[in-house]
Amino acid sequence: MLEDRSKGEVWVFAEQEEGVLSDVPRELLGKGRELADRLGVPLAAVLMGDKIESLAATLFEAGADKVHLIEDPELKLFRGKAYRHALVKAIRQVEPQIVIFGATHMGRDLAPAVASELRCGLTADCTDLQIGEYTDKKTGEEFKNVLLQIRPAFGGNIIATIVNPRNWPQMATVREGVMKALPVVPGRTGEIVRHSAGLEGVEIPVEILEIVRRHSSVNLKGARIIVAGGAGVGSKENFKLLHELAAAIGGAVGGSRAAVDLGYLEHERQIGQTGVTVRPALMISCGISGAVQHLAGMQDSAKIIAINTDKDAPIFKVAHYGIVGDLNVVIPKLIKAIKG
Repeated sequence: MLEDRSKGEVWVFAEQEEGVLSDVPRELLGKGRELADRLGVPLAAVLMGDKIESLAATLFEAGADKVHLIEDPELKLFRGKAYRHALVKAIRQVEPQIVIFGATHMGRDLAPAVASELRCGLTADCTDLQIGEYTDKKTGEEFKNVLLQIRPAFGGNIIATIVNPRNWPQMATVREGVMKALPVVPGRTGEIVRHSAGLEGVEIPVEILEIVRRHSSVNLKGARIIVAGGAGVGSKENFKLLHELAAAIGGAVGGSRAAVDLGYLEHERQIGQTGVTVRPALMISCGISGAVQHLAGMQDSAKIIAINTDKDAPIFKVAHYGIVGDLNVVIPKLIKAIKG
């Protein structure tokens, strides 16, 4: 057991399925590297599954100093109780001070169960993590180098900073696409620490008979150019204009929650707090007013062009270029100019 828990490692849960790492661990390791360096402690990835040791090399190249490897045939497929039991056992043994999960289906299932077992705090869907200081206003007690867990609250109308200074580890789930992955360093190595899953005698009540996958037809996270529409597009028919513009410049089509709720496009194309977070080289926003929830998912785009009839629309505050006008007039002119 560690005498000083502030010397504990920063852990990132390295999500994998059927021997394939998702993109999330690289993103989390990018932020984890920043936190670990600030604290002066090692950055470690937790890799769970069966016969997946070869994935450790990818995690080292992505920034991990250590990989805590937990292999067991019972962990081949994700089952909440088995993963929770094995991960809690490893956390109690090593005592990391911070544990970060992706806010994926797996992370949202596993992280609360682990936090409940350990009786520690958990902040969900964070958009940023920082190391800072905190003073308890009631007791005056000061805490240094605590994890500041930052996330939108009250429907995205405010940004809340949440701390868990007493009951560690400090745990958070982080939305996909929010954190920036570090450049891969080929050949970088680190230390593999092996753990027993400790599942002997543990009854796992779930048996997975079959896995059926539905692959998404669009990859907004990987798109370099996105043409996004909101309620101001007016109709599903009018969205054809956005598809034509996207086709002309080699981009993908996305939209705001309002457009999705109105049935103009599918949920998998939704950008924002309750959709995906994107950072394209070019974002063209059409008929989107710019609600906080939507801006949270796209404001880090390299270049933003906004088209809106309302010159006071909030979207213009984050746009690099703004066009005040009817998209039904502006977009055809853009397409003609591009094709010309």
